[in-house]
Formats: sequence, C-alpha cells, structure tokens
Amino acid sequence: MNDFPWLTALILVPLVGAVVTAALPSPPGAALAKVSALGFSGLTFVGALLVWAQYDVGAGMQFTEDHLWIEALGAHYALGVDGLGLVMVLLTTFLVPVVVAASWPDADLRNTKAFFAWVLALEAAAVAVFTATDVFLFYVAFEATLLPAYFLVGGFGGVGRGRAAVKFLIYMLLGGLVMLASVIGLYVASADAGAPSYLVADLAGLELGLWEGRWLFLGFFFAFAVKAPLFPFHTWLADTTQAATPGTSVLLVCVLDKIGTYGMIRFCLGIFPEASQWATPVVVTLALVSIVYGALVAIGQDDMLRLVGLTSLSHFGFIVLGIFVFTTQGQSGSILYMVNHGLATAGLFLVAGYLIRRRHTASIRATSGAEKAAPVLAGLLLVSGLATLGLPGLSTFVSEFLVLVAAFDYAAYVGAVAVTGIALAAIYVLWMYQRTMTGPTSPEVLAMPDLDRREVAAMAPVVVALVFFGFYPMPLLDVINPSVETSLQQVGVSDDPPVVPAADVSGTTGEGAE
Repeated sequence: MNDFPWLTALILVPLVGAVVTAALPSPPGAALAKVSALGFSGLTFVGALLVWAQYDVGAGMQFTEDHLWIEALGAHYALGVDGLGLVMVLLTTFLVPVVVAASWPDADLRNTKAFFAWVLALEAAAVAVFTATDVFLFYVAFEATLLPAYFLVGGFGGVGRGRAAVKFLIYMLLGGLVMLASVIGLYVASADAGAPSYLVADLAGLELGLWEGRWLFLGFFFAFAVKAPLFPFHTWLADTTQAATPGTSVLLVCVLDKIGTYGMIRFCLGIFPEASQWATPVVVTLALVSIVYGALVAIGQDDMLRLVGLTSLSHFGFIVLGIFVFTTQGQSGSILYMVNHGLATAGLFLVAGYLIRRRHTASIRATSGAEKAAPVLAGLLLVSGLATLGLPGLSTFVSEFLVLVAAFDYAAYVGAVAVTGIALAAIYVLWMYQRTMTGPTSPEVLAMPDLDRREVAAMAPVVVALVFFGFYPMPLLDVINPSVETSLQQVGVSDDPPVVPAADVSGTTGEGAE
C-alpha cells in the first residue's frame, strides 16, 4: 500500500471546499456555491471509493497515519480504518453529495454560500471522527461536529429553529462534557501505567481497576447514548428534525447520530470490555424500550419530519441491541443497519422535503391524494418507507434479520419484544403513506408538480443502493465481518458452536447414535 495520506485527504478536501465555498464572490456566489459544494463533495466520495478499492479485507486497521501531536498528553494525530470505519466513511461521503443536490432550493431561502460551506465542514469533521484512532483526536473531532450542525439547524431551519438548535447543542455539549471526564480519566490511568497515551491500540491493553473501568465506560456510553440517540436521552431528536431542513436532518440523523453507535463499538467495547458486559442487561433493556416507544410515538405524529425523526429512535434501538448481544450476527447486522438506516431514512427525509416544499406544510392531515398529481414522488416515498419497515428485497431487511436472529439467540423474550418494532413500523409507514398519497384530492394538491429531473437524480443513488444491497449485501458484509470478529475477540466472547447430531457408524443420525 502506498504512503499517500488518503484519510487526511478525505478530511482536507471537504474542509478546503468549505473555505472556498464561503469565500466565493457575492454576485454569482449562490450559483457557484452549489456547484462548488457538489464538486468538492463528489471528489471526496471518489476518494472514499479509491480507499475502498485498495482496502485489504481482513488485514485489520489500514491506511494508518501516526504523528505525535501533544507530547505532554500523549495525544497523536493518528488515523486509520478497519471495516467499521470504512463503511461509515463511505456512508458519509455518499450522502453529502446527495444532500447537496437535494437541498438547492432550501439553500436559496437564506445565505447559500454559508449553507453549503457548513455542509462541507460537517462532512470533514464526520470523516475525522470515523477515522481517528486516538481518543483525544476523536474527542476534538466529536465536538467539532457540533458547530456546523448548530448553524445548519439554527440558521436555515423553519419555525422554532432557534430553540431546536439550542436544545440540540445543550444535549450534545452535556454528553461531550461527561465524556471529557472519562477522557481525562484515561490519561491518568495510562500515565499511572507508565506513559500517557491516547492511542486506541494502547488503551485496549490497559489494565483498569474494576470500578475504574466501569466509571470511565459510563462517561463514554452516556455521550454516545445521547448522540445515537437512545431512550431516555432522545428528546432533542424530534424537535431538531422538525425544525431543520430535510437535508440537514439527513446529515444529523443518518451521519452524525451514527457516531454514537460507532463509538459504542470502537471505544466502549474496545477499551472497556468488562464494563460493556457488566452494563449489557441495562443497555439491552433501554434498546428494547427505544424500539417500542419510538415506534408508538411515531404513529401518533402529524408532522412528517418529526415522524421520520422518531422512527430513528426505534431503529437505533435495533442497532444498539445488535451491538450488546455480543454475537457476530448481531454486531454485523448492527453495522450493516447503520448503513441501511442511513440510506432509507435519507430517502424518507428528502422525499418528505420535496412534498413539504410543494404543499408549504409538513402536516400529514393537510395533504391527501398526492399520488394523483405526483406519482413519481409517491413511488419514491413508498420505496423509502418500505425500506424503513424492512421489506424483503430492500437493504434494511438483511440487517434487521441479522439483529433479530441475534436477539432471539440472546433470549427469546428479547427477540419477541424486538419483533413488535417491525409490526409497528408497518403501521407508521403505511399509515403515513395512506394519509398523504391516497384519498380525496383537493384542487391545490392536483395542481402540485411532480419531481423534476434534478430531484429524481438526487434520489436515484439512494434507491439504487437500497435495492442493490437488499439483494446483494456481501460487498459490505465482506468488509464488516473481519472487524466484527476482532471486536468480539477484544470483548472476550465468541459465538456458541453449532450443535451437530452425532453420527453412528453407518452415517445416520438419531437417538440411537453412539
């Protein structure tokens, strides 16, 4: 593998793009900003594809970079990706160009240059989070994502955007401050062990006292549970998605929220394996509550963006459940679920945004019979919704199936409760579709235009990915599975061996076999 710093490039390209986009001259700035953002984000995605093409499946952490940053703290500028980090980078760099293409009319409402500059800055910070192999660097990037996210919500959202942005920021800062206490604790523990270090590889082998490790684990887990979000730390979610633009909601829910579940695997399981197993009963319970509660609350929503946001509470419950049942099926399903949730939920947010832009309202009850005027929009909403509820043939089904298999293997009652989330998902998705797309049609709805070519082009990659990975998920699973095996080895657990009936001397099996 060559020595080119691929991961640094994936961070710098959108960061430079953000500066260039913000600095464009004013008269043609709006039009140029759109082209600039699409170009820089597209170039970043191409770079991520090149990293994927060179990635050696099963070879562990790759494309590593390590430079001493702050010697006194033992902090390094250290980057690298394994299967988990790679699929998160691919998801991030895939969705940002989609958001840019889908958000052109939204950005025209206010400062176009600032909107797209913040989108690119958010992409750079997210890539840094998913590639950091130093805890201190991860924490800096983790906090850096808050600035562009805050301005995207507060500066470009709809009614209530200021309150939603402040609420989002308070929750994220609270989680970050609690995690900071654990980050400091890791410095003290590593210094006591000989030399301070924040490298994940060093901390994974650090011997911590029983309660020392558990308290440090809780600091990280709290921050990740808020970010994910996991019940009961989720109350910022619906307010934020309701007030933000659909494109911003895609970035928050489909990219930034994955930092929470990514961090649980990378740091909670990787650095605190004993504490992770100790906390499993409580985490599994919270995951089940999230699955059921998120779905039930979503059913009663009238605001489309709020409904889609709350569905993610239920889906993140599935992801966390798969992580903490500690089986290869569960964790592989969870990581795959992160990708597939990002695709399906992005589709729902963007199509809902198209409908809201035409109807000038997010109210479900105010829209009826839209499929008669906009059949393409209706079709894309249906595909995205069916992917969300886990229809076989669409990508979410594979990941959901793997998580449920692992849940039943963990305990029958856990699997039984989790399955109810699927039935409830069918209710909130199909009921939303019925109320918006079918039924009597008003003259205002009949006059509504269907999607134009640009809007269809923005959605096409998402739909193709949903269908392709629904039938053939192996390109992702081949990358994911080796990192899952490494993660479970760090925790010290392994799958139960298959039970094979003993064979008798004649080659048959049965009760009389010896």
